[in-house]
Amino acid sequence: MGFSAKMVMKAIEENGEENTNSILETLLTLSALENSPPKQQHVDTDESFSEYEGSFLDDFTDLDSDSENEGPAKPVSDVDNKLIFLVDMGYSEDEANAAIERCGAHSSIAELTDFISAAQISKAADVLLGDLPDRPKPKNLDGCSKLKKRRHYDYEAWKKKKPKCFDDDDETIRLPNPMLGFGVPNELCPTVQRKLPEAAIGPPYFYYENVALAPKGVWNTISRFLYDVEPEFVDSKHFCAAARKRGYVHNLPIHNRFPLLPMPPHTIHEAFPLTRKWWPSWDTRTQLNCLQTCIGSARLTDRIRKALEDYDSERDPPLTVQKFILDQCRKWNLVWVGKNKVAPLEPDEVEMLLGFPKNHTRGGGISRTDRYKSLGNSFQVDTVAYHLSVLKDMFPGGINLLSLFSGIGGAEVALHRLGIPLKNVVSVDISEVNRNIVRSWWEQTNQKGTLIDLADVQELDADRLQYYMNLFGGFDLVVGGSPCNNLTGSNRYTRDGLEGKESILFYDYFRILDLVKCIATKTE
Repeated sequence: MGFSAKMVMKAIEENGEENTNSILETLLTLSALENSPPKQQHVDTDESFSEYEGSFLDDFTDLDSDSENEGPAKPVSDVDNKLIFLVDMGYSEDEANAAIERCGAHSSIAELTDFISAAQISKAADVLLGDLPDRPKPKNLDGCSKLKKRRHYDYEAWKKKKPKCFDDDDETIRLPNPMLGFGVPNELCPTVQRKLPEAAIGPPYFYYENVALAPKGVWNTISRFLYDVEPEFVDSKHFCAAARKRGYVHNLPIHNRFPLLPMPPHTIHEAFPLTRKWWPSWDTRTQLNCLQTCIGSARLTDRIRKALEDYDSERDPPLTVQKFILDQCRKWNLVWVGKNKVAPLEPDEVEMLLGFPKNHTRGGGISRTDRYKSLGNSFQVDTVAYHLSVLKDMFPGGINLLSLFSGIGGAEVALHRLGIPLKNVVSVDISEVNRNIVRSWWEQTNQKGTLIDLADVQELDADRLQYYMNLFGGFDLVVGGSPCNNLTGSNRYTRDGLEGKESILFYDYFRILDLVKCIATKTE
C-alpha cells in the first residue's frame, strides 16, 4: 500500500518482527493519521498518544454493528467518514462506494471491509465445484454415488429452486439484520414455515455451523452441498452478553424449541456486576463483541491506565482519548475492573459467556493461552442448545452422536444440559488439547455412555463408519463446524474461502454426512 521505510521500521519496533497482524494494523493506523489534519489535543507529554487518534476500527472480526454507532458526532456525515477511512486503508473509492451501497450506510467498518475483501477474493461457485477432485467411491457401497454427482451439480436447475434467502442478482445469500434465525427466545419473530428438500430429510439429523461473515459465495456453496437447505443465521447476543454471528445449516424441526434455564445474563453488567462501580459514563457498551482466540496485552491495558491518569471522576478525558479507549475495549472485549483500569476477560468468564461449566477448559490441564484459543473456536452452547432442544422428546432414551470438528464439546455439553442422554459419541478433533478437554468433561459429569475420540476426519472412511454404525445401530445426529480459518474477516492473508487449507475440510463434513446417509439407507 506504499508505506514508507520509516513507517515500517516504527511499526516493527513497536510490535516486534514476528507479530505481522499487529504490524499491519499499526501501519494502517499510521498511514491514516499521516493523511489526516493535525490534532490540537495532546494526551500524554511523556509518551506520544497521537498515533491512536482518529478512527481505529481495524478489527475485522464480526463486531456487533450496534456498537459502531456509539460515540460523539462528527462535523461530516458518517458515510463520508467511512468512505474516507476505507480509501485511507488502501481500497479504491469505487470499492468503498460499492460496499456502502450494498451493505447500507449504517454498516460498521468491519462489515464494509469484510464485504470488500470477500468481493476481491471470491470466485464463481461453479469454478470451485468443478476444480474439486473426485474422491474414490467408498468400498462396499456401490449405491452411494451422491458425492460424485454432487460435485457436478446442475447450477441452472439450482437457480430455479433456490431458497428465498438468496439474492436475485447474484445468487448470494443475504445476511439478515438483525440475525434472529427462525426465531430466538423473548423476541417477537414472524412464524416461519419451511419445507426441506427431499434429499435433506433424515435419518440422520445433521447440524453444521460456521462464521456468518464469510467471503461471498461461501454460504451459497455450503447450502448447495448440504442438500439445498437454507441457512439459519443467528447472533448469539440474543442468548448471552456477547455477540457471535454464525450460520447454521440443519434439517432439524424449527418449531417447539425451548431455551436452557436459567437464562444466561444478556448484558455486561448482569454478567459482571462488580464492573458497574468502575464503568465510566462515556463507555456506553451494554454487550461484548465476538469472543476471540486471543486477548489484549498487559502493555495495552497499562497504556490505557496512563492515558486516564490526568483526569478525575469530575472531568472526562478528551474525546480523542475516549475514542481510542473505546475502540480498544470493543476490539479486545476489555472490562473495567478498577479506577482507570481495564482488563481482558478471564478464561472462566469466557466459559460462562459461552455457556460452558466453570473451569471446563481447565480440565485439559492446559495453559491460559490454549484455553482462550479453544474457547474462541467453540460453539455458544445456549444458542446451539436452543436449536437442538427439539430432539429431547424424540430421543428420551438417549442419542447416538457423530461429532465432527468437536472442539471442546459444545454440542455434547448442549445435549447434556438439555437432559438428552449421550448413549454413544464418536468425537473427532485434530487437537489433542481439545480431545483431552472433552474426555475430562465426560469423566467429571459421570457420563454413562461410550465416548470414542478420533484425531482426523480424513481417516473416517466408509469402512470405519459402517463399523461404528453397525456397533451402535446408526447415528441419530451428525454435528460439526469445520475450521473457519480461511473464512473469518480477521484473516487478511489466507482468506481463501472454502479453497483454503483449513476451511476446505468442510467437504469432509459433507463427505462423511453423505456416507452416513447412504449407509443408513442401505441398512433400512
